[in-house]
Amino acid sequence: MSPFLTLKNGGSCSMSALPQCGMDEFRSASLQAVNQEQCRVSAFFALGNNCPQNTQKGECTKEVEKSLLVEILLDPQQKCLRVLSTEVCEKYPSLTAEAPAFHWFERELFEETGILPEGHPWLKPIRFADKNREPGVTDYFTMEGEAVHEVAVGPVHAGVIEPGHFRFQCMGEDVFSLEIELGYQHRGIEKMLVGGPDVRTTHILETAAGDTSVAAMLNYCGILEALCQIEVPARGVALRRIALELERIANHIGDLGALAGDVAFLPTSSFCGRIRGDFLNMTARLCGNRFGRGLVVPGGVRYELDKAGAEELLKKVQVGEKELQEALSLMFDEPTVLDRFENTGVVSTETARQIGLVGVAGRASGLAVDCRGDLSENGFVPAVEQGGDVLSRALVRRRELEASLAEVKGLLESLRGGESRSTAVLPTALPNDTLCVHLTEAWRGEICHVAITDGQGRFRRVKIVDPSFHNWFGLAMALRNQQISDFPICNKSFNLSYCGHDL
Repeated sequence: MSPFLTLKNGGSCSMSALPQCGMDEFRSASLQAVNQEQCRVSAFFALGNNCPQNTQKGECTKEVEKSLLVEILLDPQQKCLRVLSTEVCEKYPSLTAEAPAFHWFERELFEETGILPEGHPWLKPIRFADKNREPGVTDYFTMEGEAVHEVAVGPVHAGVIEPGHFRFQCMGEDVFSLEIELGYQHRGIEKMLVGGPDVRTTHILETAAGDTSVAAMLNYCGILEALCQIEVPARGVALRRIALELERIANHIGDLGALAGDVAFLPTSSFCGRIRGDFLNMTARLCGNRFGRGLVVPGGVRYELDKAGAEELLKKVQVGEKELQEALSLMFDEPTVLDRFENTGVVSTETARQIGLVGVAGRASGLAVDCRGDLSENGFVPAVEQGGDVLSRALVRRRELEASLAEVKGLLESLRGGESRSTAVLPTALPNDTLCVHLTEAWRGEICHVAITDGQGRFRRVKIVDPSFHNWFGLAMALRNQQISDFPICNKSFNLSYCGHDL
């Protein structure tokens, strides 16, 4: 009998009903689910940690409160989320060596709480959340040999690129190892959410990763609506979906244009820069903000779209679609561009599965990972490519653009036929001591929010897992045995978030 509790997306349970088992059973069940049953790790974190660092042999005394390890696994076969927990004190046997998808989670756990995953193969900080530890103070891999050299890039980059440090170990032009050091954008987002929801919560979540504001708010509102049993009217659901797809469209256009720029194919680069702006302006037409901030609220949306507005947006989408097709055809029909993209930055299907890639990066490596189909019976079929290279990641974006444009046009067509309102409903007090989890397939991949309330119905813990958290190690893998000159286009083909990772 499985020890897991299963939840639907947006499902909740009281903390007293949260299944808890011993560490041996927890490890066995977790490893079987991930390695044999194709589940993926959506969240893994600790709740409470009062164990002193000098506790001997990992034994907790009666006076010491134990920490609760909580994991959320996505089960695409059963279209559900699996939840399980176990108590630990100072340390526990690491899961990473047998299930590499836990790698980043366990490093974060140790950094934040001091709970040691014994046997972890690479236990280094990922964010430098410890106030006593400065960014850049760590040990790096090294190589020896007359032709070996090391290249350090960042954290300060040209232009408006966010800060991150990349250290390459090279033999001539070939990269043997890339270490990625982040944490420069760490703002303590999760800690600021404790005690909410309040007037700050919406702003904090909308700016956690600024290019993914709509998706983040869909998760947050999904949690509040589930806990308070608020039903969103159909028109509100449609407007939310339009905003989410416009967010996806604008960012995919920007990424494809940036890829064109990185290989000096300026026509597509220039066109996409302008067309992306047009789609951002369409989001602004919905709510007055180009990033969709202020639109999604508990119970629906804050702003209505009348028939005239729907017709206006539909015409703009049709024009933008035609121009985009022409701009992308220039690039994807150009042999010199395809030659530069193909077989560059390859992440194999097996590697992608082992390390838990999600979103565009996972689908480009042959994994059909997409919350829209994995947590729903709607028959959604994701865009999947098999190459695992820069070209595959570009092709996935192009195919997703086609699907998103078709969806937006269909939704706008339907909105022209009715005037039903989609006004928000303010949530009442949240239930006490309850866990709720919600996932949304954002443009980079799945975002997971887990909220746990306290005895007063306030947020005791909010855990946010951005898709970039899953995928940064994928970029490191993509650079192995590549030319160091391939780094810019490999990096852009993933286009991961620094601030989304550094919550």
